[in-house]
Amino acid sequence: MRARLYRALFAVIGWGALGLQYALLLQNNPGVGAGVLTLNFFSFFTILTNLLAALALTGSALAPDGALGRWSRSEGVRAAVAMYIVVVGVVYHLLLAQTWNPQGWQKVADTLLHTVMPLAFVGDWLLFTAKGRLRWIDAIKWLTFPLVYGGWTLAHGAMTGWWPYWFINVDELGLARAAASFAGLLIFFLLLGLVVVAIDRAFGRRDRRLASA
Repeated sequence: MRARLYRALFAVIGWGALGLQYALLLQNNPGVGAGVLTLNFFSFFTILTNLLAALALTGSALAPDGALGRWSRSEGVRAAVAMYIVVVGVVYHLLLAQTWNPQGWQKVADTLLHTVMPLAFVGDWLLFTAKGRLRWIDAIKWLTFPLVYGGWTLAHGAMTGWWPYWFINVDELGLARAAASFAGLLIFFLLLGLVVVAIDRAFGRRDRRLASA
């Protein structure tokens, strides 16, 4: 019951943050079509990852035995989403936060998406997700999502000239520098994934010792 309440609370916060950010995007870009803005909205890694987090929390809280609940209950899914959303928080605070100064509701949305939800989902994974079933190869499998995202970003940017983040802006940095930035991020994803697996296996060993004591 405690886990479901926790997940329900942060599911509401997660969906609210996504809705707020989308509304602000439409409000702040009146000269741009809603279709273009919607496509750009879903081209941010932050948005896609927070969407995954909100879905994972919602499925576990509201319909744990349904299709969404079974997907979100998977230890591999929850660990992967935890890893992705940590990257969102770390990259934002290290590379992006100093490039702008959001105010008002934008600051609220910014804080929820880049700080509150990463902390909340990692807390969920640490406190309420079963441990001890991950394998080292999972850290490599989890690279699929950022790789697909990178491919989409390159194709979308080449067609439209719009780039979601300065460190992968091919038009300004050139393909080689942007590719190097993305390769560095992939290495970070991999290393963080290995840390997640290591924590999972350590907790799993602890839980087995406690169960047999």
